Formats: sequence, C-alpha cells, structure tokens
Amino acid sequence: MAKVMSLAAQSPVAIFSKSNCCICYTIKTLIYRFGANPAIYELDEFPNGQELEREILALGRRPVFIGREFVGGSNEIMSLHLKGELVKKLRKAKAIFM
Repeated sequence: MAKVMSLAAQSPVAIFSKSNCCICYTIKTLIYRFGANPAIYELDEFPNGQELEREILALGRRPVFIGREFVGGSNEIMSLHLKGELVKKLRKAKAIFM
C-alpha cells in the first residue's frame, strides 16, 4: 500500500478511480463543484494501475484521500456531504478556500 499512500500524500485531495465508472465520476464532480482540484488517478489509464489496484483492494473500495487521510469510497463521501462535513474536511485540508 506504500505506492497508494505516496501518491495520496502529493495532493490535498486524491481520488483513485476508473475512467468508465459512473459512481467515480459523480464523486469527482461533487468534489470539483466545491472548488477543489483533486489529483485523479484513473487506474485503467495509469501506467502501473493494476499494481495500484491490488494495493487498493486492501482498502476495499475506490478510495478518496482528503488531507492525506483515507476517507473512504463513494458511500463515505456521500454521507459526509449529506451531513455537511465534506466541505469542512476539504477546508481543513486546504483543498478549498470558500
């Protein structure tokens, strides 16, 4: 999981997804709408995507990291959004300034 964690540490928000995943698209769109500029790692387009995907399976889902912290997958992101906590996390990570 070292490579995933290393990539996640390079940006205030990192999303590991697949380019043809509609749920991943929804999460990326949501985060973009708040003004964040996440690092997007499309595993089906990334040079060592299969290797990263094996590491990600240990997390059990397509992970999103905010502030170098593993937040979870789409369910966790949507729950944070509905509770009004997603924007707070993005602000705390200095991913947005609104």
